[in-house]
Amino acid sequence: MIKFLDSRLAGLAAWFARRTNFLTHPQAGRWSMLVIPLLLGLLSLASGQDDGWDMRNYHLYNAHALLNGRIGFDFSPAGFQSYFNPTLELPYYYLNQWLPPRAVGFVMGLLHGLAFVLLAGIARQLLGAAAPRRTVLLLAMAGLFAPGFLSELGNTMGDNLSALPALLSLYLVLRCWDALPQWCASVAWTVLAAGAAMGVSAGLKLTNATYAVALCAALLTVPLAWWQRLRLAFVYGVGVLAGVAAAAGWWFLKMWQTFGNPLFPQFNNLFHSPLAQEGGVIDVFFRPQGWVENLFWPFIFAFNTRRVSEIPLKLAVWPVLYLVLAASLAVWLWRRRSAAAAPLPAPRIVFLLAFVAIAYLVWMRMFSIYRYLVPLELLAPLAIWLAWQYIAPQAQRVAGVVLALLALAVFPIANWGHAEWAEQAFSAEVPAIAQPADSIVFFAQPDPPSGWMATFLPPATRVIALGTGLPESPAWRARQLAAIAERPGPHYLLLSAARNDRDGTRLRKLAFAQSLGWTDDAAGCNKLASLMQHVRLQVELRRLPSGGCTFDLLPQHRIDLAAQDRTTIAQAADRLQQYGLQLDAASCVTQPAAIGAEPRPFLWCRVGLRDRTAAR
Repeated sequence: MIKFLDSRLAGLAAWFARRTNFLTHPQAGRWSMLVIPLLLGLLSLASGQDDGWDMRNYHLYNAHALLNGRIGFDFSPAGFQSYFNPTLELPYYYLNQWLPPRAVGFVMGLLHGLAFVLLAGIARQLLGAAAPRRTVLLLAMAGLFAPGFLSELGNTMGDNLSALPALLSLYLVLRCWDALPQWCASVAWTVLAAGAAMGVSAGLKLTNATYAVALCAALLTVPLAWWQRLRLAFVYGVGVLAGVAAAAGWWFLKMWQTFGNPLFPQFNNLFHSPLAQEGGVIDVFFRPQGWVENLFWPFIFAFNTRRVSEIPLKLAVWPVLYLVLAASLAVWLWRRRSAAAAPLPAPRIVFLLAFVAIAYLVWMRMFSIYRYLVPLELLAPLAIWLAWQYIAPQAQRVAGVVLALLALAVFPIANWGHAEWAEQAFSAEVPAIAQPADSIVFFAQPDPPSGWMATFLPPATRVIALGTGLPESPAWRARQLAAIAERPGPHYLLLSAARNDRDGTRLRKLAFAQSLGWTDDAAGCNKLASLMQHVRLQVELRRLPSGGCTFDLLPQHRIDLAAQDRTTIAQAADRLQQYGLQLDAASCVTQPAAIGAEPRPFLWCRVGLRDRTAAR
């Protein structure tokens, strides 16, 4: 049946071969490694300014806090994420200091595009020198059609960037594969370097420790004597530890000295810092429940992506990969039953498939948060191709069509939030603080996050977040109250103001009409009115007494922002009372702020001290 289907695809394969014949050129590899990262840089540029939740919460703030001596001075403006290793945030932070916003977006996309270079290298090592150049490049390109990778392209979430050293680690192991049995100094150093690259990936983003564990375990499949395999895994593990120490050791030491827990506030069940609650991983919401979910998890989250992701991604690749890996195991068992020595796939391929399988299992049990799967989803098409090669080596056209369909199935790509570009990436008009060294700015709103706003406050002003995501222990609460008592004030509260998500679109349409001069006088407004009879602009034209006009939202899209702000202020007042603070609701004013061209207004309120016994 499979061979019949494969033969029916011969015409399609011939047509596709003609269309991609340029990939057989001797220089195709070099050109693709230059052009594809550039194209991804342009795609990032077209996507707009990063306006994701995590960026607004901690990606910008953490680098700012590190470089301005605010670690331990502020109290968790970005919740528990305030204490993540900020090394990964530094490139974006510095790029914004040196380059215009659009250039920053392009550079970030280009950096993420380097994944293609590594995927091509990995594919070449696995397919062998005799494999057609076009096949290698197409498999590397197929890896880029990954929903998680594309959803984060050019943004600051770190999964794409930290995937690069993880892929480099895999490439280095495969590069020295044939020399592993000899075990000379150069091989040992290469394995050590591969481990260090993986350690850097894990040090930059601790969730990548999944891949360090998986690759170390996969090395035990190398066809060597058992003690040689253990030696290989041990040297690789030493490299991992060295890489983690290089990328994160300084941060662990700082956290230990400041808070008594190198991973503060997580895994406090191991380190027992009095400043955090006892507990392990804080975010365990996405894990599968029960043996049925554990067994069929790829199918469950492919049909209900909210089980593993906050945004709707197209995850069809995972059921396919799961089935192909299971089928390859079943085929091997069947052949073993029929023959005394059933052939396995090439050892390199066994190693890769073992790495993929182990990494998936560790990810599922530890986190099950989809964005942590970026390195695996980049490798998924290659793994499917290689596993299918073992199952049905005479029917590779079927695998090619499946991979093409999976590449198309990821569209449209959801993303984590983008804004239109502006001359400034971040802007805010914070009222003057008369006595910054005596003042505290409080955050009391877990969502929307306000961490990025802390970067606009005076250096001497302390930022204290109250119940915004860090599980508070009695010692942490006592330290907060002591810090509040040290400063006489005046104190302030910063809250995100209510906003209508459709208003940004209205403002962009208005700006375009203004650039054409159509809102200045009655003649221009008449042109707009005529246009709106034929084109649905999803706005309402309102004439102004001056003779000009403006756009308003349609009635069904309007929101009572003032009422929402009153609710937000009342909720914040209740929270502040728990800390012995009194919010002056009448003092609250709305101030402008923006990320790119997207308005992000905030509320600025006065705060006073109540009776100290009111704090609890």
